Amino acid sequence: MYDLINPATGAVFRSIEMTSAEGVDAAVARAHKAFPAWRDVAPADRARLLRRFAELVDAAAEELARIEVENAGHTISNARWEAGNVRDVLTYYSAAPERLFGRQIPVAGGLDLTIAEPLGVVGVIVPWNFPMPIAAWGFAPALAAGNTVVLKPAETTPLTALRLAEIALEAGLPEGVFQVVPGFGPEAGARLVEHPDVRKIVFTGSSAVGRSIMARCAARVKRVTLELGGKSPNIVFADADVAKAAAAAPYGVFDNAGQDCCARSRIYVEASAYEEFMEHFLNACRGVVIGDLLDDKTEMGPLISAAQKARVSGFVDGVDEADIAYRGEVPDGDGFWFPPTVVTGIAPDAAIQCEEVFGPVVTVTPFGTEDEVVAAANAGEYGLSGSVWTRDLSRALRVSRAVQSGNLSVNSNSSVRYSTPFGGYKQSGLGRELGPDALAAFTETKNIFIAL
Repeated sequence: MYDLINPATGAVFRSIEMTSAEGVDAAVARAHKAFPAWRDVAPADRARLLRRFAELVDAAAEELARIEVENAGHTISNARWEAGNVRDVLTYYSAAPERLFGRQIPVAGGLDLTIAEPLGVVGVIVPWNFPMPIAAWGFAPALAAGNTVVLKPAETTPLTALRLAEIALEAGLPEGVFQVVPGFGPEAGARLVEHPDVRKIVFTGSSAVGRSIMARCAARVKRVTLELGGKSPNIVFADADVAKAAAAAPYGVFDNAGQDCCARSRIYVEASAYEEFMEHFLNACRGVVIGDLLDDKTEMGPLISAAQKARVSGFVDGVDEADIAYRGEVPDGDGFWFPPTVVTGIAPDAAIQCEEVFGPVVTVTPFGTEDEVVAAANAGEYGLSGSVWTRDLSRALRVSRAVQSGNLSVNSNSSVRYSTPFGGYKQSGLGRELGPDALAAFTETKNIFIAL
């Protein structure tokens, strides 16, 4: 049994049974048995089932959101968006079964066809920072392509995944097609990765764990998609709408208490606009609403755990007090609250500037030239997301092309849309999720030549 703790209060509110390695084996066996019938469901019928799944998620959206508030410490407004994202992702991929096209390739002496066929059993391993949407990014396209799915949520945040599995059955998905196995990574997660009947792993989490999973998958030549860490830059040029960039910046890093691999936790401001930016930015930071998670106006909640709070504190404790430009206020009590913190005057090689903090902490650094800021943005091992603020379209495209990152936004801090590809460069991951081509990651291409 594992005790679930409410991050806002630090109190245990429920205990759940963890799945053993043998339990994972049983779930994979059920998924393997269910695969042939699910694969052979007519495309239109599979589409209808996914649409029904989406409709029932929509009907349960408030229930799911409130579960996430208690289990993950999310604000109610964020949690409602997350439940809506699950609905939207399912709806988007419900169109895919009837559009899983192959090709006819001109060849001599006959007719050549390609067919996209599902892989089989897919294992999806989900982190604790966005339990609902990240789960859907994996299971929705996998199911649409005709695979069966075994999903392992993070041990700290399993409840919405378990509820989604119940909703899938209510929608009419056959037994064994979509299962959830709450468990610990070294036992349940490791077994899912190593099981010979699991044909693909989708993992979102730390780069260190991702490298370990990739090595284990290599032993069986198993497909893998990895969405890993980030240390994303937010680049503000002097010709931008500086006030707008500054007003948006807190929400690019403090959303979900900074527990976001896309968090713009490194802000670079052209030197001539630095003072103007900081004035607007610090005012915007003071306006971030922190408090009651069930209040629609609340914008930031607690960290997930005591361990995460200690980790984030470790980064800030190493900073000279004179370099802390802003430290917000958080509720008293036993929850895992950490104040939004702005740090300046940091050396380029400092840990807080290079490593993923995964908390509401941001550094702000002035820069001189375009080449200088591109070099700074590309320093380090991550390349997941980032922003460029400028009114100059040529500069926007030039810098976006130069920054080594999978997802760039110009005059925006938005990283994720379910209709566009998502993934990272370097240590930020392997492969792409979401968008119109996601099913390619869940299918094999079969080539058939017919002699004529």
